Amino acid sequence: MIIIRKLLWAGTWILTTIGILMVLRRIGILAGFGKYLISPRFPFDSGLHDHPILTIVHIMPGLLFILLGPFQFRKSSPEFRKISQYVFIPACYIIGLSALVMPFIVLPLGGINEAVASSFFALYFLVSVTQALRAVRHNQSVSYREWMLRAYAVGLAIATVRPIMALSFVFFGLRPQTFLGTAFWLGFSLHAIIAEVWIHYTRNELC
Repeated sequence: MIIIRKLLWAGTWILTTIGILMVLRRIGILAGFGKYLISPRFPFDSGLHDHPILTIVHIMPGLLFILLGPFQFRKSSPEFRKISQYVFIPACYIIGLSALVMPFIVLPLGGINEAVASSFFALYFLVSVTQALRAVRHNQSVSYREWMLRAYAVGLAIATVRPIMALSFVFFGLRPQTFLGTAFWLGFSLHAIIAEVWIHYTRNELC
């Protein structure tokens, strides 16, 4: 169990790094460096210039989510966790709501498949955050950690989608336009399943 816990934390920090780089890349694109950051063969985020406000509304709370997320589950910093919730939970709502809206405004690179996956897991994310907030208001720490684990796992899944895309291209030659929607389903579903398994096996520890 200790080894698994260390592996999960290692994976979390790797995905956190990827998430931060994704945010910085999008900021760079909005700042006018798109010609250096967007490849014609892999035109991720090519439509951001058309919707800069929506993009900023989505990625800046996303950066807070990435940076504050790990502290929601560390027993060594209970006071900081409690204070950070006043920033973390509102950021989660902004992320979830903007993710729910974006497929209808910004044309998804992966088409309707990506749009459906994004909308489905945005709703899942928002429900989990709402349940976590309810647990906070009723001082139910175990319930909070379980629901926030679900939300955090799904929120961090976007950082897993990129490696899935990279591997699909290296081994199968699949382009984002044809596989990105499926990569969304794979990445988000994998994170949701891992969260449920971890919650089940550590439920007695989440106190």
